[in-house]
Amino acid sequence: MNSNTTPTTQNEAWGFWGTMGGHACVAWPIAITQIADVTGEPLESVQIFLDSKQGRHFADAVQDGLASHLTMDAAIAQAIAKWMDWKIGRITSRETGIPRGLPYLTGFVIQAQIIEDAQTA
Repeated sequence: MNSNTTPTTQNEAWGFWGTMGGHACVAWPIAITQIADVTGEPLESVQIFLDSKQGRHFADAVQDGLASHLTMDAAIAQAIAKWMDWKIGRITSRETGIPRGLPYLTGFVIQAQIIEDAQTA
């Protein structure tokens, strides 16, 4: 995939896209690039994360910001900050295999890619 091309959702019904509803077209490119910038993970990994169950939960945080009258950019930035502040704890680490202490956002983006790789291997 060309690194200059933003991957499109593969899950319009659920995940981030489905949760964002009518805002999805505007929110998707902002979220995917900001998350990639913050986590250092490739756009393709972020796309897989956003299409996952955790992507739906991330969209809930964005929706909270929009309900507080933030702009889309600000709502996504606020959700990213929240997910980067949260750290993977002992129980989540045991359940998911994500290393304890890693920021939630980074951990779940990496985990989404690992799960995708395992399913396509």
